[in-house]
Amino acid sequence: MIKRIRRLLAVALAALAIITAVECVAFNMPFWRTLGASTDSNAVHNALGSGLKRTDDGMLTVTDPTNAYLELTADGTSDFLRIDTVDSSIIAKAREQATEQSRAQGDAVIPKPLATVHVRVDITGTVAEANANAATAGADATSQTAQVTYSGKAQSIGIASPRSHYINASGAGVVRVWIQEERNAVVPISDARANVKVPFAFNWARVAVMVLLLTLIALWRPGSSLWHITLNPASLRQRLAFAAIMAIPTVALGWSIIWQLLYSTPLAFHTAGNYTYDFDQYAHVADSLIAGRPWLDLPVPDQLAQISNPYDVPTRLKLLSEGVNPIYWDYAFHNGHWYSYFGVLPAALLFVPYRLATGRALPTGAAEQFLMLLFIIFFSMLLLRIIHRVMPKTSLAAASLVTTSGLLGAQVGYLVYRTNFYQVPFAASLALTSLGLWFWLGADTSARPLLPADRWHAGNAAPLSLPRLAAGALCIAANFGCRPTFTLTALLAFPLFWPQIRAMISDLRQHRIPLMKALRAPAAMIIPAIVVVTPLMLWNKVRFGSLFNFGNAYQFTVSDMTRYTTPVVDMPSTVWYYLFLPLRFTRQFPWLAISPAPMPVWGYYEVMVGALFTATPLMLMALVLPYLSSLEMHGMRPWLLSCLALGAGLIVFDSAVGGLGWRYMADFGWLVALAAVPGTLWLINGREPSTSLAGANDAASGDGITHVTPWRWLMRWTVLLLVLWALAIAVLSCFVLARDDAMITNDPALWYNVQSWFSLL
Repeated sequence: MIKRIRRLLAVALAALAIITAVECVAFNMPFWRTLGASTDSNAVHNALGSGLKRTDDGMLTVTDPTNAYLELTADGTSDFLRIDTVDSSIIAKAREQATEQSRAQGDAVIPKPLATVHVRVDITGTVAEANANAATAGADATSQTAQVTYSGKAQSIGIASPRSHYINASGAGVVRVWIQEERNAVVPISDARANVKVPFAFNWARVAVMVLLLTLIALWRPGSSLWHITLNPASLRQRLAFAAIMAIPTVALGWSIIWQLLYSTPLAFHTAGNYTYDFDQYAHVADSLIAGRPWLDLPVPDQLAQISNPYDVPTRLKLLSEGVNPIYWDYAFHNGHWYSYFGVLPAALLFVPYRLATGRALPTGAAEQFLMLLFIIFFSMLLLRIIHRVMPKTSLAAASLVTTSGLLGAQVGYLVYRTNFYQVPFAASLALTSLGLWFWLGADTSARPLLPADRWHAGNAAPLSLPRLAAGALCIAANFGCRPTFTLTALLAFPLFWPQIRAMISDLRQHRIPLMKALRAPAAMIIPAIVVVTPLMLWNKVRFGSLFNFGNAYQFTVSDMTRYTTPVVDMPSTVWYYLFLPLRFTRQFPWLAISPAPMPVWGYYEVMVGALFTATPLMLMALVLPYLSSLEMHGMRPWLLSCLALGAGLIVFDSAVGGLGWRYMADFGWLVALAAVPGTLWLINGREPSTSLAGANDAASGDGITHVTPWRWLMRWTVLLLVLWALAIAVLSCFVLARDDAMITNDPALWYNVQSWFSLL
């Protein structure tokens, strides 16, 4: 034990030394390269091109984009220049004044100081200087004395990110910093400085990322102690370890939730001649529930209420051009009232209690992340239960790799990042469905005693827990009030409980069991479902006159949804893009870009980074499931094949009804993740280990696998790298430009702070 501790300590110290060296040397290379910079400046303020005007508060206004530049001189002692910005308090004051003026002038657009500024740096020097640079680079020199201009590439800086203000600009001579912004843009830049020293920066966040990456590799690498410990859900130590791991997303998302509860503001936006965007739909539904009315308390313009067909897009656009407002984007309009066509259950369970308790509206992002936290916990529990059922003697390393891959395949990265009301029904249904299936998979009571009243059995089939059947049915039926497509999960009860169904039918035919006793299990599932679904159907009836009409046909979007249908010719392309849309890489941070998905005919399309199988490659193992008939799965194969079939059906359904949408992958990604479990375990372990991987007390011992073939060793490294790949894609996709809710727009300071980790290198 002492030798082991010493070895672990030595490895940890070596890893910390490597991380420190990388942080202090590699990531701070600009500091070491600019130690000899002169820091000379030829003027207090830069000369301005005729296209820029300096304001009284020190900022710049673009009057002519073709001549908008700052001019200064560089002596070549530094490969960087620095963009200086005005004080943040001045910027904040200017933005407040612009907002007040806009309101006073009836929603007129008054330019605010930019949060992101696009620039380009050109350096004009003599050929003698060019010769020196060429000699340094090993190129041929010339003897000319003419002027040479080094044209730089377009770059951007984040005003709130000081590290991003340092720009690569090698060379000596006259420097022009072009401001590449539109006319009348207010740029909170004061001057540019050449010949600067880049300061040393020890970034703890960057160090934490490196520590996390090395920790994951150390824990998951073949040969680590986790490969010698058997997954045992009954172990108290492993349950405590699971709770400790779940504390990580709890703290991270909890901090974000608390911040939103304290500082978030209503998300309603309107510009003249356009729709009104109000993202607090669930808060409005909660207010309506409290007030006892089915419609939302939102104003309806008389002109809109009087037209015969408000769903006609040209008619709505004409009203908008005439200044009629508010006309709400993506709200349902029916019989002179506004409605939300999204499921009412999240509003009833979260938004109503919060409004009653605090008197304030629950921020939508906080509710969505709370539901995602529940999903992460419940889906992890579900995956671990399936892993233990499929391969009871697998290791903790294999189980944790499969669980992480499954969460990523279920679109956790996308749903945690994008938190508006569109994601709330997905997050709610994912959490409810995961918990419901966890109850159902744990309904087998063969290994544990129960009270006779809580236990049901038929024939020789395994007995079932009635409370767990009821709890699972309650959760899955609740999807009718969230994301209704998830109610199809109820079909998975048939393959899961088929032995019990078959035994019950046999007992009834041969009169071995009374009818009322036989129906206890079906009743335990049907009654809770009826209790949940009935009021939700009545809610639809009151609002739209039909038990199954959720109002989605009455929404105001880019098309007349009462007539719109997804073009059939687009369906093959849409299915392909959902599964195999290729990733597109770039040379600049975040090295990942939106991937184009052209359609034969126009249809709904939310831009995506990649597809299920390209962003999370281990999901491909779901396609292997039908061919693993010889792999012992302890009775789980029919159920997992049903998950794969249901996932395939939902892919086709979403393609036919919804078009191509990144968030729609949450409808089926989790089902594919479940179906991928046996294939991934087979890839890692081969067939199930015949002996325990560890002792009964979860201590690593010599009882485990004594020999791992080179092929299996390679497969474990492959799975490890593919999980890290999927994790990297999920993280980088948050920084992708041009995606919906792009971080560079919503939180430019964070985007540029992370981008500056790499841009100066």
